[in-house]
Amino acid sequence: MLLTGDERKELLKLARIAISEHLRERKISVEEFSVKGNLSNQCGVFVTLRINGQLRGCIGYAESEHPLAETVIDSAVKAATQDPRFIPLSPEELDNTVIEISVLSPLAALEDYQTVIIGEHGLYLESEHHRGLLLPQVAVENKWDRETFLLQLGKKAGIHDFHLDYPGAKIFTFTADVFNDMTIGEKV
Repeated sequence: MLLTGDERKELLKLARIAISEHLRERKISVEEFSVKGNLSNQCGVFVTLRINGQLRGCIGYAESEHPLAETVIDSAVKAATQDPRFIPLSPEELDNTVIEISVLSPLAALEDYQTVIIGEHGLYLESEHHRGLLLPQVAVENKWDRETFLLQLGKKAGIHDFHLDYPGAKIFTFTADVFNDMTIGEKV
């Protein structure tokens, strides 16, 4: 789903307000905002936080049964406070935080790994109790080729001996509409 510029701005605004209010111990809900158009659709989304270009949190959902606006609010708060790789974001850090939102297309089963296009496709892996997802921009940021991208997906899922014929593994691709405070023009 391709969002309009106004819808992108609205999602970034929702994410920033949700984090700010949560850090001030006030819960917000999507009902406080006018949610219409694509913002009411159900789809996967990830919210990534960066300070000075460094990752500070990233959480989301490959798929969601909730409206996009609600999923963004939930993901933003969790990226700021529940990413196990980082301590929770402080209120002082929020002003220096760039918020990036990746709105995911529906998952499609990967039939041939040669069809994965670096920078266009993200990957999702399921195998028994293991799950892992890498956004399309991750391969570009790390300068990975297709094979490295797939092997890193296995590691992300917690399968350190992962290979392309790993038994029981199901791999899916998706695309993402990716935008942040800076690509919109200024922090919202």
